[in-house]
Amino acid sequence: MKPIVTLTINPTIDLATTVETVTPEHKLRCAPERRDPGGGGLNVARVIRELGGESLALYPRGGPTGELLEQLLAEKGLRRWSIVISGHTRENFTVAERNGKREFRFVMPGPTLTEKEWQACLESLSTVAADAEYIVASGSLSPGVPVDFYARVARIARKQNARLVLDTSGEPLRAALAEGVFFAKPNRKEFRDMMGPQVEEPAGMAAAARAFLEKGNAEILVVSMGADGALLTTRQGQYRATPPPVETHSSVGAGDSFVGGMTLGLARGLPPEEAFRWGIASGTAALLSQGTELCRRADTELMLTQVQPVRVV
Repeated sequence: MKPIVTLTINPTIDLATTVETVTPEHKLRCAPERRDPGGGGLNVARVIRELGGESLALYPRGGPTGELLEQLLAEKGLRRWSIVISGHTRENFTVAERNGKREFRFVMPGPTLTEKEWQACLESLSTVAADAEYIVASGSLSPGVPVDFYARVARIARKQNARLVLDTSGEPLRAALAEGVFFAKPNRKEFRDMMGPQVEEPAGMAAAARAFLEKGNAEILVVSMGADGALLTTRQGQYRATPPPVETHSSVGAGDSFVGGMTLGLARGLPPEEAFRWGIASGTAALLSQGTELCRRADTELMLTQVQPVRVV
């Protein structure tokens, strides 16, 4: 199997810690922090490697935080291709209360990329993904990156006969879908924003998903619904799946874990509904991990035994 190429245009270093209780105007004594390389595509690459697949991560990085990002990725053993930029790689941080009831996530906008820098990312993608079967473009856009950036990625993927997996939101999502992708994964709110309020009810969502695929914007659509699971739609059928009940330690990276697990399943030749099982299992397993650890292989394999998609009639 060829490596799955992931693109992260706005990577981050994810810092996670815990406190007793978050209260205003007081010093909050934190537990020792954990740092992980993050951003949609890098998380997907981490998950693919954890589950036994091969990935190649492409991303910009800059400043001292960019050097730390390189170090963290090297420790994870990821194959990578970075583009040096003038700005500093961002840092996000998550604070969880020790009683486990609340989690606070602070997300920074990231460095502003010049046209030369984001164009260099596209040029590098054309190089590293020249023989790729799958490209995963995931995460937010950095400031300075045009809204049609992922649409440009879609054109590169089509030119190189690669299957594009897209996980983003808002106008970047709409622009890329207009160009056409292989597999899109909006959440329920994003899908409702695109298709209208009828997607609130299960029957309305299923009908809207079928109508979406008939437009030819994607071959596989997964609408994620958090604790309510997800809806898979292909031209061959629709399936719903709900995650096994687990005690949530952290929700960071659950969506990226889903994308990594399902994309790896597809790359291994599994039917979409079987790859969907791996996505649900991986996303659920991520909830069992602390901070920004993402899913673990043993947890994912255990969750897989408890996931059974049901065909939508």
